[in-house]
Amino acid sequence: MRAPTAAERELHGLAEAAIGRAHAPYSGFPVAAAVRARDGSTWVGVNVENASYGLTICAERAAVFAAVAAGHRELDAIAVHAPVATAAPCGACRQVLREFGGDIVVVFPREGELVAATVDELLPVAFEL
Repeated sequence: MRAPTAAERELHGLAEAAIGRAHAPYSGFPVAAAVRARDGSTWVGVNVENASYGLTICAERAAVFAAVAAGHRELDAIAVHAPVATAAPCGACRQVLREFGGDIVVVFPREGELVAATVDELLPVAFEL
């Protein structure tokens, strides 16, 4: 892991700005994410909880799905924000990100500091077909 670049910190700022839009009435744990495509376009996503927890969607997947729905599959980076010291993407989100490339940079807080790592660093043995 390394320190994020200025552009990666800016992407994290987009996620931080979206945190108030999260729908987390059951866990009380809002999460927001911002994803950037290789062409520089960005999308945000927030976690949306459901009384039936299995129907809940994480912020990272919401952001990725929004990018894909807009026609973008070449993703460059994603930033995650939550009001805690460490907020790394869950395993499901790591696997979804891996679908679009192991070199995608993931920016997230770790022990109170922003860090950056590739999806391959976070998920070294991804499921692949």
